[in-house]
Amino acid sequence: MKDYNQNKFRTDILLENSNVILRPMKITDLDNFWSLTQDESMWIYFTQNLSIKSELENWVKDALDQFNKDIRLPFTITDKESGSIAGSTSLINYSERDKRVEIGSTWISKAFQGKGINQLSKKLLINHCFEKLGIERLEFKTDVLNKAARGGLIKAGLFEEGILRSHTLMTNNRRRDTIYYSILRKEWELKL
Repeated sequence: MKDYNQNKFRTDILLENSNVILRPMKITDLDNFWSLTQDESMWIYFTQNLSIKSELENWVKDALDQFNKDIRLPFTITDKESGSIAGSTSLINYSERDKRVEIGSTWISKAFQGKGINQLSKKLLINHCFEKLGIERLEFKTDVLNKAARGGLIKAGLFEEGILRSHTLMTNNRRRDTIYYSILRKEWELKL
C-alpha cells in the first residue's frame, strides 16, 4: 500500500469548512485528548476505554504506527469557533484494488456532542474520499446498540447493509453485533 501513502496519506493534508478542521493526528495531541476523554460513559460503544490514560496512550500510538505503515490516516478534529480539539476520526481499512475505504475510530468529546461536529467531519471526509482519492465505496460500522451513531449515519445519507453477530470485543468483555453502512460514489453525487 506504499503507493497510496505517497499519493494520499500526506502529513500536510488539511480538510476544513466554516465549522471544523481535520488535520493528521500528532503525538502532541495526546495531552489535549486526555482532557477530553476522561468521561467513562463515552466509551460504552467504543472498542477501548480511552478514559484510562494507558489505553488512550496506546490508542494514539497505534493510530500513528498504523499511519507510518500506510494503513490508516488518523485525524484530529478541531472546532473552528472555539479553536478547541473536539475529537478524532480516521480513514482505515483501505483497499486500493477495490477503491474502498472505511471512515471509523471516530469519537467526539462530550462538550462537542450534539453540535453537528461529527456530521460536518464526515461530510468533509466523504467529499475528500470521493473527489480527491478516487474512492468508489465508503464504509462505516458501529455497535448495533448505538442508536445515536446509527441515526447520524442514516442522516448523513448512508445505507444500512447488515449486521455481523458477535463481531467485535468491546470494553468490559461485551461482544458487540456490528452494523455496517455504506455509500457509493454515484449515490453521493446524486445528493450534491
